Amino acid sequence: MTMKKVFVAGHRGMVGSAIVSQLLKDSEVTIVTRTRSELDLTSQREVQEFFATENIDQVYLAAAKVGGIHANNTYPADFIYENLMIECNIINSAFKAGVKQLLFLGSSCIYPKLAEQPMQESALLTGTLEETNEPYAIAKIAGIKLCESYNRQYGVDYRSVMPTNLYGPNDNFHPQNSHVIPALLRRFHEAKLAGDEQVVAWGSGKPMREFLHVDDMAAASIHVMELDKAIYEANTEPMLSHINVGTGVDCTIRELVETVAKVTGFKGNIVWDSTKPDGAPRKLMNVDRLAALGWKYSYSLEEGLNDAYQWFLDNQDNFRG
Repeated sequence: MTMKKVFVAGHRGMVGSAIVSQLLKDSEVTIVTRTRSELDLTSQREVQEFFATENIDQVYLAAAKVGGIHANNTYPADFIYENLMIECNIINSAFKAGVKQLLFLGSSCIYPKLAEQPMQESALLTGTLEETNEPYAIAKIAGIKLCESYNRQYGVDYRSVMPTNLYGPNDNFHPQNSHVIPALLRRFHEAKLAGDEQVVAWGSGKPMREFLHVDDMAAASIHVMELDKAIYEANTEPMLSHINVGTGVDCTIRELVETVAKVTGFKGNIVWDSTKPDGAPRKLMNVDRLAALGWKYSYSLEEGLNDAYQWFLDNQDNFRG
């Protein structure tokens, strides 16, 4: 039996930890990880030395500096610099060490602010990005183009996947800095404990959004990584090689909020504050390319929310405050 040595960069993050959990089921895989204190991914020297000595076969590049709108607005230089350094160091060092397979994890924010819905892979670089996270998006676009460029010039097999909005175990449940699902789960849970009669939700509830459980994202990532090269290339293009990962199904924010209330057991009223902004009316990924490659999600929204809420209940003492 030939063991395959797989480096998961960002193994403590939500997606990276889910990838590790699924790879652990494969008896032919040896997983390699490093904490930030053990390996600074923004240091070219450290990353080159790591790859030169570890004999890695595959890389899942899930490491990134991430955050919500507030963080992206406040620290734009950090977001573009750190993400560019991580991508450049890992992709180039992996190539120099002879790593033939790499999967880069991007973000749906790579697409133009006004991209036609549902967003297809071909929408990349066809319009202006959303201003609030433009530096982060540019770094992620650079990661895609790094993979494409190394493939074209050196014949390696570096692939990219672009997830929709993710949630699940190991998410960030910070009361101010978290994304919509963990923020709602925490808010409705605390309202239930406090006996509140109502919870105020922002906007009209009409915008539509797509959500994917992180275990499905991990499964899709491994599926794409393990595809035969000929099959992968037959469903992509040299200059458009990334693949959207999502459900292809969206719901209104109102439906999301009502499902969160049901999952958490909140019995009070939901009041909509229409003076607050709605944001874009719709953000949905076209996942036809992924479907053609034989993958489909498994978690319904309610099933996924139940799983995420249970993880929150089991781990809430670790992130109180």
